[in-house]
Amino acid sequence: MANIITFFRIAVSIVLLFCPVFSPAFYVFYISAGLSDMLDGFVARKTDTVSRLGARLDTIADFVLVFVCLIRLLPVLRIPAWLYIWIVIIALIKVVNIVLGFAVQKKFVAVHSVMNKAAGALLFLLVLTIPAVGLKYSAVIVCAAATFAAIQEGHFIRTERE
Repeated sequence: MANIITFFRIAVSIVLLFCPVFSPAFYVFYISAGLSDMLDGFVARKTDTVSRLGARLDTIADFVLVFVCLIRLLPVLRIPAWLYIWIVIIALIKVVNIVLGFAVQKKFVAVHSVMNKAAGALLFLLVLTIPAVGLKYSAVIVCAAATFAAIQEGHFIRTERE
């Protein structure tokens, strides 16, 4: 059941490609994708069906949602240069973490820390707050949390904690 919910998130994410940004339909599908992200893990734990396949599928579904949102949002947002630089720095830290995970633990390591989940939740909420709050204010909070989470993730990988 949990994997079906995850597949639903992938399908809903693809539907977002065809919705006008910040339209009611966009928000309905975007929020549906976010709720399904929370629900699939909950269902997997409650039904004792947690699996490596489910975890990997969840990561793929997250990637698809983020990728679709980037495709839809980047053309309509005015992103300041400093924000692009900050995002690139976070991405570089994450890439270093992936390489470090392979070097230290000899496997792909996905850290599901509280801080990573908080940064993900803030990133999800960012899309909902842009029209009301503005990108540059919301982005500072999200990027600060994501930077801390990425650095913490590197520490967890070095100390072999997941």
